[in-house]
Amino acid sequence: MVADSKAKSDISLAGTFASSAFAACFAEICTIPLDTAKVRLQLQKKAVAGDGVALPKYKGMLGTVATIAREEGMVSLWKGIVPGLHRQCLFGGLRIGLYEPVKTLYVGKDFVGDVPLSKKILAGLTTGALGIMIANPTDLVKVRLQAEGKLPPGVPRRYSGALNAYSTIVKQEGFAALWTGVGPNVARNAIINAAELASYDQVKQTILKIPGFTDNVVTHLLSGLGAGFVAVCIGSPVDVVC
Repeated sequence: MVADSKAKSDISLAGTFASSAFAACFAEICTIPLDTAKVRLQLQKKAVAGDGVALPKYKGMLGTVATIAREEGMVSLWKGIVPGLHRQCLFGGLRIGLYEPVKTLYVGKDFVGDVPLSKKILAGLTTGALGIMIANPTDLVKVRLQAEGKLPPGVPRRYSGALNAYSTIVKQEGFAALWTGVGPNVARNAIINAAELASYDQVKQTILKIPGFTDNVVTHLLSGLGAGFVAVCIGSPVDVVC
């Protein structure tokens, strides 16, 4: 994910971008059903029963996935996958691919030794903010397509697909509308990206100082687990606020 600060990577910037984008796209394909469920839970309005009691349609993550699959078909769980892949190609490739060059920029190309955690966090904030500023239109279209799936039968859909959504938004709302919500989106993704990449880098650096550990799959796996834990702990409150 992030190259060791003490080692010179043989992979070019373009290669790092491509491999990061591919990995991010694969993860998107695997996890978008949960993302679709999350969007439905966030957007749902409670139906009111005859006695005035509010009855939510969706209950819990797995319950929401099951309800969507039962009422709309399994394919609906992957609603928004096309803009989702667009997003991961741009955001995933930029935030990870630029992390090492930006970190080197902050510490200087002649820097020797362990990079301070503050510089790692700063690099993560920078690449996360830059990546999502460019990828915001894909985020917007993805959420709108996911939200459309909850419309009742017979209600016309605004968009026939991802490309149609991009063009329709520009025609009806203006080009700048593609960057709707970019402020909170930048804040959210910059913080989460910094938490994820900086913690991965820091955990890996710490592990490699333990006798017997080398830069191999086990080290990457342990670093990824640590980074995932930190990212979730920091990202969950940010997700709710943003």
